[in-house]
Amino acid sequence: MVDIYTLCFMEIHEEWVDEAGCTSFDAIKQHKIHAFRIFRSFLHLIAEAVTRTFQDIHGSDALFGGLPVVFGGDFQQILPVIEKGSRPDIVGACLQRCHIWSSLQVLHLHQNMRLNVGVEEEKNFAQWQLDVGHGKHTDDLCNIKLLDCMKLEENTTEALIQHIYPGLSTLPLDPPPHQYFSDRMILSSRNDDVDELNKAMLDAFSGEEQTFFSQDSVANDHPDEGELMYPAEYLNGINCSGLPLAKLQLKIGCPVMVLRNLNPAEGVCNGTRGIVKRMSPRVIEIELISEEHRGKRIFIPRIIHTPSQSQVPFKLERKQFPLKLCFAMTINKSQGQSVTHVGLNMKVCDILLQRQ
Repeated sequence: MVDIYTLCFMEIHEEWVDEAGCTSFDAIKQHKIHAFRIFRSFLHLIAEAVTRTFQDIHGSDALFGGLPVVFGGDFQQILPVIEKGSRPDIVGACLQRCHIWSSLQVLHLHQNMRLNVGVEEEKNFAQWQLDVGHGKHTDDLCNIKLLDCMKLEENTTEALIQHIYPGLSTLPLDPPPHQYFSDRMILSSRNDDVDELNKAMLDAFSGEEQTFFSQDSVANDHPDEGELMYPAEYLNGINCSGLPLAKLQLKIGCPVMVLRNLNPAEGVCNGTRGIVKRMSPRVIEIELISEEHRGKRIFIPRIIHTPSQSQVPFKLERKQFPLKLCFAMTINKSQGQSVTHVGLNMKVCDILLQRQ
């Protein structure tokens, strides 16, 4: 719980201040600058808690205790994620609504490092993105006009799949086409739409399908009561954010995404993509396709997943492989990844409205 009185509790060491002239919390010491990365869930109340903490450490009423701080992030494109929040809830959680915003100096980056602005088409796309963020190309009903190069001739899900994944049903299984999957993805705004797309592409993918069922239960002091109140069929139907499906369907050679930080030092993190190599009831072997760890094989065991009680009104425990098909994924999940061929499923038309 974060409110207007919250502080960040940490053990204070004098050498943090003496060595650099500032607290070494993610500090770039040679420049005496604090660097913060503002994630989607980093709300303005947390920013206020950080400044109160530094004021307390340095005994100063100045903003952040008088220390230079850099907030990194594109607030124009990525809004805070508020579970079941309305538009006013989301806007109210933005950093711009924080009382410290008027004291900050806004610095602008002018070069798009992800696009080759030397190519006229990509230069126009980069400018179109900025214009949409400024409210242009939008009518009174909040309908956004897309560029012609972004639209398919046939406005169907099947056409989108065929355009991004051509020849999906005839791909060789051994060896799996690493480059083919690492360079492609389809994005959608909702988990339900992502699951539908993944199921459709898995059916088109060659090979024998294998299904892994989860073991779901309610964690409480009276297990028998939990089984009576929440039958297994109901628990299996729960599909929360970050929770693997109760019915996980896979094929050898299909792309999957890891949903937990199993071994960050070896590159097995939440969001890591790989290709299924072997499957058994207790462990699944995948081969990573990320650039830094491409070709490395790892084993994924079944683990217990527990979603937050803000998502379900009881403590659900699901024992399942922390994997999910990733022919398609949500827009939020794709942040930070670079691919060559991207398809955008705009079946739900609030994607650009949310500046995602």
